[in-house]
Amino acid sequence: MLRKTDRHFKFDWITIILFFLLVGFGWLNILSASHTGETLDYFNFQDPYSKQLIFIMLSVVLIIITLSIDAKFYERFSSIIYMVALLSLVGVFIFGKTINGATSWYNLGVMTFQPSEFAKAATALAVAKYISDLNTDLKYFKDQLKVFIIIAIPAILILLQNDTGSTLVYAAFFFVLYREGLPTIYLISALLVIIIAILTLKFGIIITTITAVVSVLAYHFTRRKKPSIIQTTLIIIAAILFSFAIRYAYNTIIPAHQKDRISIWLRLEKDPSELRKMRQTVAYNLNESEKAISSGGFSGKGFLEGTRTTGKFVPEQHTDYIFTTVGEEWGFIGTFGVVLIFVLLIIRILHLSELQKSQFSRAYGYAVASIFFIHFMINIGMVMGLIPTIGIPLPLFSYGGSGLWGFTILLFIFIKLDSNKINEW
Repeated sequence: MLRKTDRHFKFDWITIILFFLLVGFGWLNILSASHTGETLDYFNFQDPYSKQLIFIMLSVVLIIITLSIDAKFYERFSSIIYMVALLSLVGVFIFGKTINGATSWYNLGVMTFQPSEFAKAATALAVAKYISDLNTDLKYFKDQLKVFIIIAIPAILILLQNDTGSTLVYAAFFFVLYREGLPTIYLISALLVIIIAILTLKFGIIITTITAVVSVLAYHFTRRKKPSIIQTTLIIIAAILFSFAIRYAYNTIIPAHQKDRISIWLRLEKDPSELRKMRQTVAYNLNESEKAISSGGFSGKGFLEGTRTTGKFVPEQHTDYIFTTVGEEWGFIGTFGVVLIFVLLIIRILHLSELQKSQFSRAYGYAVASIFFIHFMINIGMVMGLIPTIGIPLPLFSYGGSGLWGFTILLFIFIKLDSNKINEW
């Protein structure tokens, strides 16, 4: 048994270096995306690049605080941290400030504070704590239901703030649950739901029904099982009902701007001229981001030399569309480098997660990796037109104090937990 004075900590410097590479390169691109071609003034705190520099300095303070707290604190007080996060989300409805249609911020005078960015780490702690409880077994429905509720409460609160992008991030926790024993049927069902939704909107209910029948028959034949008529019929009926629900939601419930984004992504508009018109108006950001990325070529135009970036052709380029700056000024080499660093970071976190001696630390590590992956996948997919436009920042890269601090805390809690595994016997 180690005495308190014998405790040892070894921080994973590979993860820390990857963190600072992303933050540093992100800041260079924020500088490029926000300057107007005039002389740079690092002390003019009206400029995003100057503000972000302050946010980065304060994130270093957060790192020191996070790493100085005892690792066991995060497990013991995870429930309290989670409740505080929920209260902060609820408080936005009373004291919050609306920006771009979303009531997700507290106005603190000199800056705004977005609690949903910190709720991710709090939810990750709560999920890890519940999963690691000796009385929890994800094979049983009652335990599955409880952990789904833990995930759903902050997700619903954020959705009610009209922040759909941040809500989608909570799908990341299903990867964690799957690793910790959630039956595979949930992931298969989720995948089928996505496929049925896309097929319904793109091809209609009849094609969706035929696909459902073929899929069920293919499943039984590959498993060499005789198809159950009752089971097959129920699955087909469920697919048809879900298709009708998707069509109804698309036509009557989904807001017009989100509907237009889906329409452009799936190319639901049959008239080529109308589709072109929508891309120039509704999908203006996407249209300009694709032009900026493609104009960079293989090696890019050079730092601060991006004409589309300097000309402010892409709105909100220093936030959600920051990756377009990389594409224009650093080219394929730069975009490949950024993607590579993100992939290395996620793989490193997963590797360290598997080395953990406690289930709590492992589950939390998987949550961290999954949240980074969802943000990374959605943001880059969005700016390249691979998925519908969704307002979501690129982790550690996009402008914003709340986002940077939220991801910093999320990651460095895991680094602290990982450093403590040598003391866990």
